[in-house]
Amino acid sequence: MKNTLRVLRAEREWSQQKLAELLDVSRQTINAIEKRKYDPSLPLAFKIARLFNLPIEDIFSDEDAEPSFTPASGEQVD
Repeated sequence: MKNTLRVLRAEREWSQQKLAELLDVSRQTINAIEKRKYDPSLPLAFKIARLFNLPIEDIFSDEDAEPSFTPASGEQVD
């Protein structure tokens, strides 16, 4: 799963250790999430989103997701 955790953390000048303490997880967990070796549990993803005051979708995205289809203006979808 793609994520912007490293960027968000860097913007706040937080170390992995600082973020881990704020989320009550290990620094290794933060490292693994940032390196895309570990996908966080849903409760942890919500906790991360609340900490950064962002929707989960702004932090995590499915790298295999198909682009969503949006009909053009006036186009009918059956």
